[in-house]
Amino acid sequence: MLRCFAILLPLFLSLKLQAQTTIPLYEKGQIPNARPTLLRDSAAWFPTAQGDSILLTLRVVEPKLTAYLPEKKRASGIGVVICPGGGYAVLAINWEGHSFARKLQAQGIAAFVLEYRLPNAELFDNKQFVPLQDAQRALQIVRENAGKWGLKPDKIGIMGSSAGGHLAATAGTHFDKAYIPNAANTNLRPDFMVLNYPVITFADSLTHGGSRSNLIGDAGGNLTEADKILFSNELQVNAQTPPVFITHAIDDEVVPVQNSLLFIAALQQQRVPVASFFYTRGGHGYAADNPFAELEWMDAAVEWMQALLLNRTRGSAGR
Repeated sequence: MLRCFAILLPLFLSLKLQAQTTIPLYEKGQIPNARPTLLRDSAAWFPTAQGDSILLTLRVVEPKLTAYLPEKKRASGIGVVICPGGGYAVLAINWEGHSFARKLQAQGIAAFVLEYRLPNAELFDNKQFVPLQDAQRALQIVRENAGKWGLKPDKIGIMGSSAGGHLAATAGTHFDKAYIPNAANTNLRPDFMVLNYPVITFADSLTHGGSRSNLIGDAGGNLTEADKILFSNELQVNAQTPPVFITHAIDDEVVPVQNSLLFIAALQQQRVPVASFFYTRGGHGYAADNPFAELEWMDAAVEWMQALLLNRTRGSAGR
């Protein structure tokens, strides 16, 4: 019995260190733009063409963060809010959320999977701003708790895939306006963005129609030109836009690679640091592991984050 205890104790402690904590974004009754409802969050498993299944969040009434904190001896001080994709209709919460978080955690990076509200006009007023509110609130929570979680408040970034990439890019280009209460005037600007096959533009010829319609279309499917421009993130870049790491497959037939190219061009015109990682094959939705490639974008992204923030720290020390 004692021998078993001695063997299992280190395993138990290791699991405890890597345990996840779920954090509500808002207190009860304080979710912005929420309409009264008896509905609750829902999710379901769906089969894939490869014969396995994927967990999709179908409805988010009470948004939340799931924190993956690394062991203290490996902690880098970097924190990343992760926005899963799903066309603003569902959330691929495991595929483009928790799987990323575990990889980042293993590299000493604190990861926070954001289960953000989907833009449902029956549940929320001004639905087009609801995902951005949740992204800003997630950044606010992580920054305000940085000390408790062993993070540096100037090393907090955001990551997103597909429509989640659009949300991450929106948070990185619309940070100058707070869409949530911010009494402490917490900095809502992410320090960097990591974008994986992102939807960037809402221009007719290049956008992902489902993401655009779900976010800014009304019940009849109408889209205003003003909202198309506001949420075309390549048009919102300025010199204060955070540095970007962006990755895409050239053969993506769901979200054309021109989305990433437009964003890169806009960033370069404003002299914003940007690194890119392109695949010749991969299509859309390869998540963390592209089966058609030997090199993985997440490895390059982690190296980029570490180098970017190390250089910033050295620069601050020299001033």
